[in-house]
Amino acid sequence: MEKVPFTYGRIAADEDFTDRQAELKRLIDNFDALVNTILISPRRWGKTSLVKEAGAICESKHKNLKVISIDIFNIRDEKEFYLALSNRILKATSNSWEDFAANAKLFLSRFIPTVTFSPDKQTDLSFGISWKELEKHPDDILDLAENIARKKELQLVICIDEFQNIMQFGNPDAFQQKLRSHWQNHQQVAYCLYGSKRHILRDIFSDPSKPFYKFGDLMLLDKIPESEWIVFLCRRFQDTGKTLLPDDARLIARLADNHPYYVQQLAQQAWFRTHDECNQDIVLSAHEDIVNQLSLLFANSTEKLSSFQIHLLKAVLSGEKQLTAKETLEKYQLGTSANVVRLKRLLIENEILDDTGEELSFLDPMYKYWLQKNFFKK
Repeated sequence: MEKVPFTYGRIAADEDFTDRQAELKRLIDNFDALVNTILISPRRWGKTSLVKEAGAICESKHKNLKVISIDIFNIRDEKEFYLALSNRILKATSNSWEDFAANAKLFLSRFIPTVTFSPDKQTDLSFGISWKELEKHPDDILDLAENIARKKELQLVICIDEFQNIMQFGNPDAFQQKLRSHWQNHQQVAYCLYGSKRHILRDIFSDPSKPFYKFGDLMLLDKIPESEWIVFLCRRFQDTGKTLLPDDARLIARLADNHPYYVQQLAQQAWFRTHDECNQDIVLSAHEDIVNQLSLLFANSTEKLSSFQIHLLKAVLSGEKQLTAKETLEKYQLGTSANVVRLKRLLIENEILDDTGEELSFLDPMYKYWLQKNFFKK
């Protein structure tokens, strides 16, 4: 079966990884030097693929370096966080399930660790100590990676995805202070903290009053430039014996607004429709099909918005820059300038709009197109 040359909705690795050479080198250098890193970008811009690629390269170069990945998207409190962190660290630094159990008893003895095994010998850790005690004395867990690294002469990079979810924990500022007070003292361990809620992560890492202020190298991931997409798309078509001309590759990138997920999806759909040589009609047809497939989802999402929110989206689509100007407020029925500020905040929190500091933009280019061509055209 012929391998599809474009990847979206899952980790892109090896030849599927799109050319982010500058960001990749910076991340590799940080991992090599055990420099803490904060990586911020909207959802589906390729953060996880970038971290995985950097980790794989670093592990191939250094036999004593291990990159440990943890996704806390479904973690809702401190106890779950401690268990997830302990499990991942122990699994990554143990050579067998017997080693896992021995390490749990050696490094976490005060928590009365209980190790269970499934039929396929997958290990799982739980604690025989009450949550009240665990909450009071999390030191061994927060220093677990450093203690194991020193004992086994390892270097560890712990990558935590969706880190902004810690803001849902009870008393998140106090929890951040706990993490920072331990992690800042680690010498054999570095942390790569990343996520997709840009506005929340900016508050965590850029606010001087917050515990994680200046914790590490702050990387704001940009979209992949159009020029890099053109080279990548043409090469991937060529790898499978098909032709994509630079102008048509440029059209794919522009229709998807250089959004990594949608560029890959649109390229894949165009590739499926191409027998020998892709052309503009194929690309446009693929684009319309993707928008049509998403139209029900877009319609349902738009129905949940208030009239004021829809009016603000129309103003942004129309290119209005002074959203709080009297003329704009009247033209788009936005109410007061204070109402506009509130509407912007809600739309950003709901990941519909993004504020780069220069202007408001749509996070989803297909939704933007659907609004322009379908919703507001009525």
